[in-house]
Amino acid sequence: MIRGRQWFLGSLCAACTIMLAGCGFHLRGSAALPAVMQQQVYLHVGGGGEFPRSLAAALRAAKVDVLDTSTEGVATLSVPVAGFGSRMLTSGAVQRVGEYVVTFNVEFTLTDAQGKTVIPMQTITLSHEFAIDQTQFSAITSETEAIERSLVREMTDAVMRRLEAQARLGTPAAASSTSAPASASSASATPVPASTSG
Repeated sequence: MIRGRQWFLGSLCAACTIMLAGCGFHLRGSAALPAVMQQQVYLHVGGGGEFPRSLAAALRAAKVDVLDTSTEGVATLSVPVAGFGSRMLTSGAVQRVGEYVVTFNVEFTLTDAQGKTVIPMQTITLSHEFAIDQTQFSAITSETEAIERSLVREMTDAVMRRLEAQARLGTPAAASSTSAPASASSASATPVPASTSG
């Protein structure tokens, strides 16, 4: 009885695998990056913060040796702009609730070992909106910092997807600019629901 059940489950799994393969489903592995940076790349990010470390970690996870100094014969992934911004959108006079937006703007370009442009300047902007009591200054700061950490992770994924798309294209990319709301922010410090920009 047990042996028959095991055979049935095994057959069911095999059938599901065949069906998924037929539909074009494949497990996602490491990102396929442009050929010029599949072995090594010099990563130069303007400014400090968590983003350079996050991007470098993502590249290493894709089996790329990330260099912190420019080296002859190695492609360069340059990120001259990687900056946050924040501003108030609305102010509630009665409930003292204000809506804020935090943005993260990144510009990057990829050149090969000879300095030839492989990916011209790309611009990606992500944003989060949140609502909070305007009198709780420490809560506003804490919420902003949490959102910035989230945006770093999402921006890292966005840059890697752009690099992967260029690898699939196989030819020099065109300059591009993308602006999009990021996923919903973490819970607000006050019982005010967070919102996501549309």
